[in-house]
Amino acid sequence: MFQLYDYWRSSAAYRVRIGLNLKGVSYENIPVNILPGIDEQMREPYRSKNPQMRVPALDTPQGLLTQSVAILEWLDQTHPEPRFLPADPWQAAQVRAFAFAIACDIHPLNNTSVITRIKLEFSADDDHVGEWYRHWVKLGFAALEHQAASFPNTPYVFGDTPSLADILLVPQMANARRYKTDLSPFPRLVAWDENARKHPAFAKAAPENQKDAVKS
Repeated sequence: MFQLYDYWRSSAAYRVRIGLNLKGVSYENIPVNILPGIDEQMREPYRSKNPQMRVPALDTPQGLLTQSVAILEWLDQTHPEPRFLPADPWQAAQVRAFAFAIACDIHPLNNTSVITRIKLEFSADDDHVGEWYRHWVKLGFAALEHQAASFPNTPYVFGDTPSLADILLVPQMANARRYKTDLSPFPRLVAWDENARKHPAFAKAAPENQKDAVKS
């Protein structure tokens, strides 16, 4: 059984939980509390296991894998069904482009480490942090919504089954709702997110359904 070093509210870890569930892969959750002030990811024994000091990390029989998208692509190659990426290179590139717009353009600017830094360096209060977060989410989502206007009307971003695009979209939408982002300008993204969250693999992976979730 794989071991997933995880944090319930980490959107990157959320992606990997979805991927493992979609593939039907059994795994053990090992919570790592990355909440600022606790920072278990920066302390032993996790720091030696994963010098990047981030979650998720997936312990496999071959060794430790880090970085959520790398983990998802490895899963897709080692557990071929259901596919996260189409076999056709052009179609696969389209799925990656959509997913990477989230993983590379939106998420890094709103990561916990960035939020913590702007609080420390610039004395940003919660209102400023919220404005910062929503700015980057809305900018990125606007581009994806514009792109989506040319897509067929399908249950998931790229067809009738979930792909890497949906696996990246759903956690980012959860973060957007957490920071009270107005999502009304993004009806296609909202529809895809709502549909995907009904899928058992996505529901099981939801933050509120994790054993380390803080109920409030």
